[in-house]
Amino acid sequence: MDFIDSDQSIEKSSGLSVTEIFAKHGEETFRNLEQEFVDNGHPIENQIVACGGGLCIPAGMMELLKSKGKVICLWASSETLLERTRTDQARPLLQVSDPLEQIEKLIKERGNRYREADHIINTDKLTENEVVHAIATVLHSDR
Repeated sequence: MDFIDSDQSIEKSSGLSVTEIFAKHGEETFRNLEQEFVDNGHPIENQIVACGGGLCIPAGMMELLKSKGKVICLWASSETLLERTRTDQARPLLQVSDPLEQIEKLIKERGNRYREADHIINTDKLTENEVVHAIATVLHSDR
């Protein structure tokens, strides 16, 4: 299967980083670019698509994603997410004075939507290779 990252694809098509899109045009513009990506940004077969955490949140988006294939949520605790993103300046929603509080707020706001995914994989204690294996196992079991 081929792999495509929604944020990287949006950055390439817009010529701006996610951070620049948020700063210059706002979150709504970025969400519109995500919608465009889902509608037209990648082949519909033989793809693994990595989506940012906010992509599935707007009304109808999770359903649209599910109509295109299996949706797998990679879940992690707020502490794990903080550790993984601590030095990542490319996450505009986490550029706040208390990123842990912001992560917890986002999980609270988005958690129910994430739970609508076809599968949820807890990645807290998994290496990248173990996550890939878990995804492959889930996809294989759905055949």
